[in-house]
Amino acid sequence: MTDDLDDRKMPLLAHIIELRNRLVYSVAAFLIAFGVCYYFAPAIFDFLARPLANALQDEPNRHFIYTSLTEAFVTKIKVAMFAALFVSFPIVASQIWMFVAPGLYKNERGAFLPYLVATPILFFLGGALVYFFIMPLAWKFFLSFETPGGPGMLPIQLEAKVNEYLSLVMALIFAFGLCFQLPILLTLMARVGLVTSAALTSKRRYAIVAIFIVAAILTPPDVLSQIGLAVPLLLLYEASIWSVRLVEKRLQQARSQAT
Repeated sequence: MTDDLDDRKMPLLAHIIELRNRLVYSVAAFLIAFGVCYYFAPAIFDFLARPLANALQDEPNRHFIYTSLTEAFVTKIKVAMFAALFVSFPIVASQIWMFVAPGLYKNERGAFLPYLVATPILFFLGGALVYFFIMPLAWKFFLSFETPGGPGMLPIQLEAKVNEYLSLVMALIFAFGLCFQLPILLTLMARVGLVTSAALTSKRRYAIVAIFIVAAILTPPDVLSQIGLAVPLLLLYEASIWSVRLVEKRLQQARSQAT
């Protein structure tokens, strides 16, 4: 079994040096990405603000505001960090893989690599769902509470702050991206024997309730946004059951071959 390992046994100091090198490469990748994203931060913020701009396209005089001298600058930093994390993640993930992979057996590497590839893809799909579906619906819902005013009445109009808008968008994207990791989490738990497909199937009704509770917590307080997260999560839960069944089948075949 030890013949399947790629490298020889390394002393502790060599492992520490290797870990340091991988951390240096990861930090360097993030800093380079941050510098590039900082230069393009206004364009990135415009991209994130486009759903709101589209909702207000009939009112060209609408604008963002900031009420602190440092708010616009800090927002630019946050935009650059947010984009840099997303851009540098493949490099950071590859460094993690290059550090961990030599200590794994060939069958373990083959089992782990698909999850490493699927993680950013599912995160991107969750973020895309927020950007193209949830945010346009949610922004229109919140803008419906504006009132034009009239005699003896003052109008109620949105004056969005740049930092509050960015914080909300980032929270939504990260929340949806993390929720879309459900199949990976459940499949990994199945590989170590913590869950089974039979248990996931029998607990489906409880999972549905939990999913709608999570959707109500993570999304803005409108029904369309909550359903927009709950329905994909339900589909991902069903996909998780199918994935867990495949894992169980492969583990059973491996045990039968070993015996």
